[in-house]
Amino acid sequence: MQAQEQPTEFAPWGPEIDLFWEDFEVGQIRQIGSHLITAEEIVEFARQFDPQPYHVDPALAQETVFQGLIASGWHSASIWMRLYVDSLLHRAASLGSPGVDNVAWLSPVHPGDELRGSLEIISVRPSRSRPDRGLVQVRAELTDQEGVIKLRMTAWGLFGRRPALRER
Repeated sequence: MQAQEQPTEFAPWGPEIDLFWEDFEVGQIRQIGSHLITAEEIVEFARQFDPQPYHVDPALAQETVFQGLIASGWHSASIWMRLYVDSLLHRAASLGSPGVDNVAWLSPVHPGDELRGSLEIISVRPSRSRPDRGLVQVRAELTDQEGVIKLRMTAWGLFGRRPALRER
């Protein structure tokens, strides 16, 4: 039995994929959706992942510097990620992420906040080692209904290149 040759590039993308590395340009700004956060969801997330008093106990949270229940910063980051997936990544040639450069929680997220996600493309470059992909750096933000910035982070995404353009 002869061994089959392994492909050197990622498998072809399905028809549902219509965003490739070439579609991202520095300066593009995308609104990625919104999410109304509830006290129940704050407590549920925090009980599992960040069980600090101001995230899990409304009565104790009243006695803290926050004077009430607030969402975990990691919950806020997860909400931004969900908005990103639902609005863009589900139809993109996404190959994951090599990481996040920084995360800043600029203002507490409270129950009833309507969180709006956005991203700005701040860097785009082809992979130095893999011609079938490229890197996209984004500045991500979550703001509330008053326009107050709650979360800001800088992150990288790895995206497949459009197959017809790879051979150029």
